[in-house]
Amino acid sequence: MLFSGPIAAEKVKLDPANWGHEAGADCVSCHAKASAGLTGQWRSSAHREAGVNCMDCHRAERSDPDAIEHEGQIIATIVSPRDCGRCHTKEFEEQQGSVHAEAFALIETRLPALADNVGGPAMRIASCDQCHGSRVKVLGDGSLDTATWPNSGIGRINPDGSKGSCSACHGRHGFSKAQAREPDACVRCHSGPDSPDKEIFEASKHGMIYAARKDAMNLTADTWVAGRDYTAAPTCVTCHMGGAGKLPPSHDVGMRNVWSLNAPVSERQYLVLLEDGSKMELPSTAQVPRRGSELARADGRVAKVKVVVTPERRRQAMSMVCLECHGKGFTRGFMDQFDGVVELFNDKFGIPAKRIMARLYAEGLLTPTPFDEPIEFAYWELWHDEGARARHGAAMMSPNHAWWEGMYRVGRNFYSDFLIQARAAAGPRSAELVDSVLEGLSAHAWLADPDRPSPILGLDDEETP
Repeated sequence: MLFSGPIAAEKVKLDPANWGHEAGADCVSCHAKASAGLTGQWRSSAHREAGVNCMDCHRAERSDPDAIEHEGQIIATIVSPRDCGRCHTKEFEEQQGSVHAEAFALIETRLPALADNVGGPAMRIASCDQCHGSRVKVLGDGSLDTATWPNSGIGRINPDGSKGSCSACHGRHGFSKAQAREPDACVRCHSGPDSPDKEIFEASKHGMIYAARKDAMNLTADTWVAGRDYTAAPTCVTCHMGGAGKLPPSHDVGMRNVWSLNAPVSERQYLVLLEDGSKMELPSTAQVPRRGSELARADGRVAKVKVVVTPERRRQAMSMVCLECHGKGFTRGFMDQFDGVVELFNDKFGIPAKRIMARLYAEGLLTPTPFDEPIEFAYWELWHDEGARARHGAAMMSPNHAWWEGMYRVGRNFYSDFLIQARAAAGPRSAELVDSVLEGLSAHAWLADPDRPSPILGLDDEETP
């Protein structure tokens, strides 16, 4: 499934007779005065060149949940992926089953514990929801609830039931291919503590080469296959979505990811393709579902298994992109180094910290409510922020983020903050609930040798006891 299909971008199969709505000229005439920038973007777009106008995208049926009457026409304010899918069928099908489309649904029930409690609903609306998406609500008068709109979050739940926002990457009303291919299309959301990909890419060799050779990237080409249409440098799209060799392009951004990098403990992931077109991931430690068996999706609906893609197959797909510019030995060596960092984080910090927290909760030494005790912030930042930087840094070739901004901060937190707070919470049972977790782990054996000096702190040998 990962290696089949055409390398060239999918062409629109709908006959042009299906667009060019006669009311579109009136839209442009009015909006050229009322919102000239919007109209200017459309005028320079591929849509305008093909004869696609405002009404072709915004038209709606009177029965649609977000339909309104506007200047004698029935329209919808939101152009959803389902609307785009009238013409861009393949892209819609790939996007609807992707991790991007589930970005809001997967965290909807978790958001209040941090965004609302620690911050507040107004902050969540202006931050978390703008990347992950919102569940857009239509009010009784047909207008959109301002607590949920405007929003171009990648996993937005639209009034028509579709998930996502094409304009999150392509930018309305120009919907530019070149814009979506640039790293800047991704870093609006993939930046900051928990998803530090902007900083990491810019600091990596890939990012350095891209900045130096951007003019040679052929970003406006109809097709964009690495090694054929461009060779200057990779971008986010190159590795995660783009065509390379026999690997076809895809609007499912997570197809090639082996590890769950933004988790307390990273696990290799099976990719399960379901018969209804959706997808879900299962850790490699789980029992592999058989073809035709039923699985419950994140939204509670049940679907039958069509295909299960192994972590090894997913790694093979990602490696095919690397091989367009690197040799097999180089690619294999890099992947081994990356895996080593992920396994180091898991074994030395992720698993022990998670086990300690579970014991403290089980013994009633911490309240069930998240973030009402300082240790919960220390633990959260250990894996969600610092641990993410370390793992992403190794994945994307930024040694500074892998170590100084990543694993060094993980270690500093773990040894000088997390363990101290965990022992304080455990009190007299510290040895039983905390220290016993570290016993026998060679990665922490250095703690048992307090008399071993080193000049690392800037002291000469004679100044140390």
